[in-house]
Amino acid sequence: MEAILNEDVQILKRIQANLESCILGKSDEIKLLLTAMIAGGHVLLEDVPGTGKTVLIKSLAKSIRGQFRRIQCNPDLLPTDITGVSIYHPRDEVFIFRPGPIMTNILLADEINRATTKTQSALLEAMEERHITVDGNTHDLPTPFLMLATQNPIDFEGTYMLPEAQLDRFMMKFSMGYPDEATETRLIVSQSVTHPLDQLEPVADVDHIVRLQQRAKEVHLENAVAGYAVAICRQTREHPSIYLGASPRATLALVQAAKAYALLQERDFVIPDDIKFLAPFVLGHRIILQAEARMDGGTVPSVLQSVFQQVRVPVRLEK
Repeated sequence: MEAILNEDVQILKRIQANLESCILGKSDEIKLLLTAMIAGGHVLLEDVPGTGKTVLIKSLAKSIRGQFRRIQCNPDLLPTDITGVSIYHPRDEVFIFRPGPIMTNILLADEINRATTKTQSALLEAMEERHITVDGNTHDLPTPFLMLATQNPIDFEGTYMLPEAQLDRFMMKFSMGYPDEATETRLIVSQSVTHPLDQLEPVADVDHIVRLQQRAKEVHLENAVAGYAVAICRQTREHPSIYLGASPRATLALVQAAKAYALLQERDFVIPDDIKFLAPFVLGHRIILQAEARMDGGTVPSVLQSVFQQVRVPVRLEK
């Protein structure tokens, strides 16, 4: 197991190094993206334009030799523009399915909140079931399939808020944020001649990712740590400042992400710190605060910190 683990870790380290050569100063965000990929989850990136969201996603696709497609969401985008459409072939007198951009390994849905709710709903089946249905026929998506959506948090004109049901299907939500001054200077210098993405070479393939996803499922989860994750999620449903707490799907996502993160940290077992580190990114977008809590200046991160303080951390583990 140790030899296999070392081989898997080396693959992850090469992918991580590839991404860090294109996206400077964002090691934690890169780890979160890799964690979601290994756990088989989808990611929502909410940030202002120009912070490197698209470059990060393109770098990942290029690093694993995966198929990459990009959808620019806007109000006139139709569901069939995403899933594909059946076209009648007069010579053979049959309908031929023309797949849409969703038939790929990595899908970037740029500014997803600009698409109408009908178009957003076309993504639900793909995100959860890993297949699409067109004209009554089911088509499986490629393996692996990872959807990364972006949305602009400061522009509300012409946007359609994602419903809770769709937000719950994203394993994680996080922001890139602005780089610090030193990193921004390095960024300018490194791209003065060519873009690092142009020089990026693949260091893995999709078969490696499928194997890593299977390996993550085999990571050991002690009952006490599983109980810690469950306790955190249940506490969000009982906290007086929270109107809508984390769903059972959120609990499962948190555990799956923790297993993947443990693998990324070169461990074959999960520790409570994995749960605590990932919880804000896995649970934050699934929680709705009470109106009174928001009026008093409460935020989801601050309320989650209160939740952590009320849940006992397991201290004795088998591993």
